[in-house]
Amino acid sequence: FAKSRNPPRMGETSVDGAKMTGGNTAIKSEQKTEGNSFFSWLLVLALLGAWLSVGVVWFDLVDYSALGGVYDADGDGDFDVEDAKVLLAYKERLEKEKAEKVRLAKEKTEKERLAKEKAEKERLEKEKAEKERLSKEKAEKERLEKEKAEKERLAKERAEKEILAKERAEKERLEKEKAEKERLAKEKAEKERLAKEIAQKERLEKEKAEKERLAKERAEKERLEKEKAEKERLAKERAEKERLEKEKAEKERLAKEKSEKERLSDAVVNSFAAKKKKPKLLNKFDKTIKSEINAAEKLRNKGKFEESLRAFEALVQKFPQSPRCRYGKAQAEDDLAEKIHSNEMLLKAVNTYREVAELPDVPPDLIKATLKRRAERQQFLGRTRGSLATSEKLVQIFPEDISLKNDLGVAHLLLGDNKGAKRIYEEVLARAPHDGFAKVHYGFILKSENKIAESIPYLREGLESGEPGTDDGRFYFHLGDALQRTGDKSAYDWYEAGHRQGHFASVWQRSLYNVPGLRAQPWWMAEETRYTALVKMLERNWLTIRDEALSVLDSNSGQFLPEDEYLRETGDWGQFTLWQQGRKVASSCRYVPKTCALLEHYPEATSCKRGQIKFSVMQAGTHVWPHTGPTNCRLRMHLGLVIPSKGCRIRCTNQTRSWEEGKVLIFDDSFEHEVWQEAESYRLIFIVDVWHPQLTQLQRQTLSPI
Repeated sequence: FAKSRNPPRMGETSVDGAKMTGGNTAIKSEQKTEGNSFFSWLLVLALLGAWLSVGVVWFDLVDYSALGGVYDADGDGDFDVEDAKVLLAYKERLEKEKAEKVRLAKEKTEKERLAKEKAEKERLEKEKAEKERLSKEKAEKERLEKEKAEKERLAKERAEKEILAKERAEKERLEKEKAEKERLAKEKAEKERLAKEIAQKERLEKEKAEKERLAKERAEKERLEKEKAEKERLAKERAEKERLEKEKAEKERLAKEKSEKERLSDAVVNSFAAKKKKPKLLNKFDKTIKSEINAAEKLRNKGKFEESLRAFEALVQKFPQSPRCRYGKAQAEDDLAEKIHSNEMLLKAVNTYREVAELPDVPPDLIKATLKRRAERQQFLGRTRGSLATSEKLVQIFPEDISLKNDLGVAHLLLGDNKGAKRIYEEVLARAPHDGFAKVHYGFILKSENKIAESIPYLREGLESGEPGTDDGRFYFHLGDALQRTGDKSAYDWYEAGHRQGHFASVWQRSLYNVPGLRAQPWWMAEETRYTALVKMLERNWLTIRDEALSVLDSNSGQFLPEDEYLRETGDWGQFTLWQQGRKVASSCRYVPKTCALLEHYPEATSCKRGQIKFSVMQAGTHVWPHTGPTNCRLRMHLGLVIPSKGCRIRCTNQTRSWEEGKVLIFDDSFEHEVWQEAESYRLIFIVDVWHPQLTQLQRQTLSPI
């Protein structure tokens, strides 16, 4: 407001003040009913306002020009007390309004805050309540689901138990039925087998008796004919004899004298030959210490080998040039090695035997006894070349001794030198054509060369000689086999003879490397072997095994090698070996890794040192001779892989069967068996040999490989 140029007059002020007082009085009269207190306060405020206005004007507190005359409440053109009152009231009102607004704003803010807090609290409570509700619902739901799952599980278990119980009962019933059927079938088969064997035996006995009868009749007839011829000859000669009686008598007398002299001479020679000479083991010096040698020898004869060895060692140390003392030391070492099962001690004995032969002045009989024993013990230790050298030395020292020559032939055979052995036995037979030992061994060599017909007379005559060293199962085996291949039915007579001599378990089961007491039957069921897991694995994976075999067969890689034991009469038969004598053939398994991996888990097959695991392919037109395996310690499984619809069959003893694809046949190949492949295409099988189930773990570990 602009400052007024004309200050208010005192009178105007009084008039206005009178007016104001009158107004207040009117207000007081109007509000008299509100009480004196209110009136007093109002009067104070009025007076305060009047004096404030006077002060503002008087002391020029307000810049009216700045206000621009905005507040001219009474319209008199200047800012006076009345205007100041109005201004102050307006300002107070503004401040009050402002304060009110601030208060209201604060209240609003507070209300909003409280509302928000309340809302947030309610929201949190609702969320908490919701979470608790959801948690409870979830827990309830889980409880219900668990109860439901538990009920379902129990129901399933109950149902499963019922099913298993039914299946078990059904399985037991079927197994009982199957076992009963198998038992009846076995009993029937056994009865039939026994009946056939009895019939066969009776037939053979009848044939044998008939042969013997005919032989006797023939011999009797020949004897009578010879007697008749002799009588006729004598009758014809009688006349001539009478004429020449005197001359003949004289001649006979002279001949008798000569004959008697020769007879007496032969009798003397034969008496010395018949009487077995006691070998001379002592030289002149050893005879002087015979009592000391006998004392040490007496300990050895009593089985006191350690004491005997000490005694002979003392004698050798005392008499180092004594052949008999050193020979006694070697014998004591030999006996002790046998007692304590020591190859090291046996090797000492072998060396001591050599030392004996190298000493001077050794009696020939002692050299022969020493070197023969040395050769035997070298052979026992597997030192076949050393044994051969010792035998050759013996033959050089004693060239006229046929038995030593025969032993040298055996040494060549043990070394696998059939040609060397053949040469030795040809030399023996040239000098002693009736030597039975040389004959059976020479026949054996001819048979191994597949000279079947040539081998028969040597084997037969050698066995018939009955000489020491001829009664061996191998010779009966190979003679019978040779006769079979030539169609001679007397083969089974020789098999029967071998059985009587204890070489064969039976006429059918002719294996030579056997463990006694094992169950013997030609055909086996999987359950009887206790290897059902292996059989099931083979049948379950037969396609995988077949495909790998075909990949090798189709590749023409040369892995299938021809059968080389002369078992085929005709045809083509190849084999691809994965395990041999319990050892994995890694180079073969590279071609069929899945098959080999499957078999790794079955030690009854992979550890079988007397068997093989191999693929066998047989072309059309193949016939395998009747033959037997070498041992009764294994069973043989055949898994059919590629089997023509007809024409393929196998006979074991008198039972013939055929293969099926994906199925396993089990038989004991120590029994005679024979194979025909008369189909139009090849036959492929997988052969798995397993230990005989009755062998103990110790036996499986200690049996030698075959």
